[in-house]
Amino acid sequence: MRPNPSLADLPLRPELVGEEPYGAPQLDVPVCLNVNENPYPPTTEIRRAMADAVMDVTTRVNRYPDREATNLRWALAHYLGHGLTIDNTWAANGSNEVMTHLLGAFGGPGRRALTFTPTYSMYPEYARNTHTDYITVPRRDDFGLDGRLVLDAIDEHRPDVVIITTPNNPTGTSTSLDVFEEILAGTDAIVVADEAYQEFAAHPEDTALRLLSRYGNLVVSRTMSKAFALAGGRVGYFAAAPAIVDACRIVRLPYHLSAQTQALAEVALAHADEMLAKVDLLRETRDEMLTRLPAMGFEIVPSDANFVLVGRFADRHAVWQQLLDRGVLVRETGPAGFLRVSAGTQPEMEAFYRALAQIEDAR
Repeated sequence: MRPNPSLADLPLRPELVGEEPYGAPQLDVPVCLNVNENPYPPTTEIRRAMADAVMDVTTRVNRYPDREATNLRWALAHYLGHGLTIDNTWAANGSNEVMTHLLGAFGGPGRRALTFTPTYSMYPEYARNTHTDYITVPRRDDFGLDGRLVLDAIDEHRPDVVIITTPNNPTGTSTSLDVFEEILAGTDAIVVADEAYQEFAAHPEDTALRLLSRYGNLVVSRTMSKAFALAGGRVGYFAAAPAIVDACRIVRLPYHLSAQTQALAEVALAHADEMLAKVDLLRETRDEMLTRLPAMGFEIVPSDANFVLVGRFADRHAVWQQLLDRGVLVRETGPAGFLRVSAGTQPEMEAFYRALAQIEDAR
């Protein structure tokens, strides 16, 4: 092989040929509303506590971290409540690695993962990377789900893993506990309730965590990237029966969570009230989008997350580009004709509304 081969020269797995790396644009613009981050960083006091925790970790950085993330998993169990213990919790590098662990344990060659579109765009990549067959079924016209739709899909496709995102990304629509209970009573497949945006819901207490004690095949996945304003920390986690945690311990890489990551997350959880202090404000910002955008003549999809789908645009890429030209970055994703807009600070939102109003052919 030549000294400087191209990708085409390498023995790449056939299913990866022509694939592009995943990733939303990371552009240096004044207003970033494209990846559903919490726009409010931790307070100075919490940042100092994080710095102190990392400084303490550096005295042992020559040693491997706790591969079981014991303190972090206890802290996660305490945060979630519902009688959970360390045996019920698992943590990884973002919810991305959480899902890879789950599909590594319960998916794989000859096995199937089922989900309902439109939904999170990384799911097919998790499936591809774990050699899991990826099956999708459309959601209802309102982007919701009901038990009959899901159970019919399970009967038809016989999945090993069912993934239901609630609130759903990119639509923001939630799936009720009654629907989850109906699904769980009707299948022995692993059912993942991906609750990455649950803290932003109008009723965050209506979480699938309430069903864990009755259904051993339920996994409730979450992240600290969104409500906790810890996207740079890369911490995802789930709650489930201890046996599901043990299954993920089999497939995880050793020492998969750095000591620094664990330390940052533990500080964040110790200050959970302060870290989540802006969630109510971000709900209000989202709700303002849900009323203000229709008043401007646009269609929206009712959302329970920290983002809103807005449209419908005859040429959404052109609108995306014109917003970017005005210094506002949103996400070109989801159903045709829509753009997804994250809830930002008030100045950021005013810049977005102003830029959108200036695009003459947007409506």
